[in-house]
Amino acid sequence: MIIGVPKEIKDHETRVGLVPASATALVEAGHRVLIQSGAGKGSSLPDQDYAEAGADIVATASEVWERSDMVVKVKEPLPAEYVQFRPGLILATFLHLAPFKELTAKLLESKVSALAYETIREADGSLPLLTPMSEVAGRMSVQVGAQYLEKPNGGRGILLGGVPGVAPANVVILGGGVVGHNAAKIAWGLGAHVTIIDKNLTRLRELDDIYNGHVVTLASDYYTVRGALKQADLVIGAVLIPGAFAPRLVRRETISLMKPGSVIVDVAIDQGGCFETSKPTTHTDPVYYVDSVLHYCVTNMAAAVPHTSTFALNNATLPYLMELANKGLVDACKTHPAIAEGMNTYKGEVVYKAVADSQNRAYKPLSSLL
Repeated sequence: MIIGVPKEIKDHETRVGLVPASATALVEAGHRVLIQSGAGKGSSLPDQDYAEAGADIVATASEVWERSDMVVKVKEPLPAEYVQFRPGLILATFLHLAPFKELTAKLLESKVSALAYETIREADGSLPLLTPMSEVAGRMSVQVGAQYLEKPNGGRGILLGGVPGVAPANVVILGGGVVGHNAAKIAWGLGAHVTIIDKNLTRLRELDDIYNGHVVTLASDYYTVRGALKQADLVIGAVLIPGAFAPRLVRRETISLMKPGSVIVDVAIDQGGCFETSKPTTHTDPVYYVDSVLHYCVTNMAAAVPHTSTFALNNATLPYLMELANKGLVDACKTHPAIAEGMNTYKGEVVYKAVADSQNRAYKPLSSLL
């Protein structure tokens, strides 16, 4: 199989779909790897490293797309890339299709076989390709939030951990999954007062044990969320329904009750966000205010630390990409349910139910098309 890696074109997206070690593994397995010149530069991976790994360096993105059987990216294609779609092409990347009706339409129209990293789910319920980026984003959310709480950056002027004689910041985390746990780990480690809100009582018990009661855990409902946000200095949105729109846990009127200069970091923005006031932002223009509350809603947070993120992602993606390359798409889906679960579009049909439901589209089980 010919596997192609174009340079990412999303704003400040400096990650890359394959690292040189992954390219070597694929080449040694009998496949061919095409890398667009400069694709790895943002992650401190020069063309020479890829050439030494056995990959072919090509000049343009168009050449990568045209010559490849499978294109491996990090983020969803942008409109400028839609022209590259064609029947039978395998696209492997984070897609987050629920909010992107136009992209979904283009994938269906072009009959692209689209594998969404975020919906690959193993039998134990884990999301192995989403997990490393959730770990990065969760830890970054506190780092970013602490930065924007500083007065010169538009915040209240609060030091996250406080100092002796002065209370620490109140950090509220909506969601106790991978993002929420990693956010709590960093916030608590820095000395903040941390509250995690989740509807899953079993998960709250696990988190209570992990933090030995040093982190407050609350069962989620409207009044609990509302009360917690009134006291919060930093709120992190960390909820996820794989493939579907994130639930809007925080209503518009609740934002108006928050302290002026408090900060919201909505990690769920890739799936539409969990605040009614959330809208996607970029690294170039990352923040805006609603009722004097600073909102950070960058859709590719992990791109701010591309070296860490790229290697963390490749550690997780390579086994699945290798299986696709060795077996082909159909056999890989038939023999590995997690890969089948990752398919979002195939032969012009939506084959992931949460995406179909989010966009009011017809759904067809992948098994009926293979």
